[in-house]
Amino acid sequence: MDKAWKQLGGARHKEAGSSADLAAAEEVAKRRTMALPSIFGPYPVANHALPKPTPANLRRFAETPVVRRAINIIKDRVASMDWQVRLKRDFTPDRVGYAARKQRALRRALEEPNNTDSFRTLLEQVLEDTLVGGFGAIEMEGTGDPERPFSLWPVDGGTIQINPKWDGSASSPRYAQATGLAGTTGLIPLKDDELIYLRLNPRTHTPFGLGSLEVAFETVNTLLSAHRFAGKLASNAVVQYALWIDETTPAQHERLIRWWQDEIEGTGRVPILSSVQKPEVLRFAQGTDADLRLNWQQFLIRMVANAFNLPPLLLGLENDVNRSTAGELVDEAFHSAITPLARLVAEHITRDLFAKKLGWREFEFVFNELDARDEMSEIQIQTALLAAGVLTVNEVRAMRGLAALPGGSVALPNAAELVEVGKAVLMQSTE
Repeated sequence: MDKAWKQLGGARHKEAGSSADLAAAEEVAKRRTMALPSIFGPYPVANHALPKPTPANLRRFAETPVVRRAINIIKDRVASMDWQVRLKRDFTPDRVGYAARKQRALRRALEEPNNTDSFRTLLEQVLEDTLVGGFGAIEMEGTGDPERPFSLWPVDGGTIQINPKWDGSASSPRYAQATGLAGTTGLIPLKDDELIYLRLNPRTHTPFGLGSLEVAFETVNTLLSAHRFAGKLASNAVVQYALWIDETTPAQHERLIRWWQDEIEGTGRVPILSSVQKPEVLRFAQGTDADLRLNWQQFLIRMVANAFNLPPLLLGLENDVNRSTAGELVDEAFHSAITPLARLVAEHITRDLFAKKLGWREFEFVFNELDARDEMSEIQIQTALLAAGVLTVNEVRAMRGLAALPGGSVALPNAAELVEVGKAVLMQSTE
């Protein structure tokens, strides 16, 4: 029996879905980090850890319309992708003990990472923190149950501190969560195999990542100021003109002001003036849309799009887009913004969870939709490789997350003819 399987389950196999086993597993995999530590108070600064800058402004900026749109485009696309757990290229089922059994256990544990979250809800929370501040974090604890070997919880990445003197040992703490509480619970140490920490844009001069919203921080601040100014201007909260009456005494001037404020302003009445000279209106602005600085706001939106590696088209700027360029821009957004983040998540799950936590280095986590943006493009690539004899039926099914078929591991003699028939069937179904 495989060593890792012995450590998790022993010789006796537990029945999948047993409530008693699940309860015991949850008791073993007790969460150590706190779900919402920011509500208890400010973060303490420890002498042996470097705190991430406070993310309060970043989280507020993430709730504004333009930034929310940019985050949702990336986050929702990655979280809604189909995924699978498979053997790595250098491993085959006959070389790995209990391969199918372990694969089912890993998928089940990922689909139900804890009692409250699904894989998508957990991933959405982590991706949100990754895009906002570059500090996505997931706590992982072993359960001892071979049918559900681990539990995962999302962690507020803004509360995670990194030990700069970590020696690389698995037994020494690498991270710590600052809970804001007094006493021993104020700082919860976490080892390297107890926390997945996603760093976006890692650099050598700092242990922290750089989130997309951090890059756009100044731009978003300027955009909000422009929005406030335009809103006040459009709602007449900012006066754009003045009334000039020539040759009036100070007493007449004061009387005119009181009359205007008491009788005319805010009443909707028609003012009637009688004077020797006609009053003149002095305008401070042109009174057009140019006063709202709309072109300046569009430029700032483009800068926000650049920070998130997205084309301005996806943030609502469609002035310079036509039918011939829209498709290219959407493809560019997929390959520049969505694919790198999805691969980062997949690599962390493979290395930190499967390899470090469980010791199952023969498995990997992959997303099934990274090679092509849409379904038809992926089908065309796979059918072309199948017709050329580069891939077998089972290899294509594995790429799509499907189980193998008997006899599907050999190249088909008439693969080209069969592929043409399949294309014709697909064209008829799409029509």
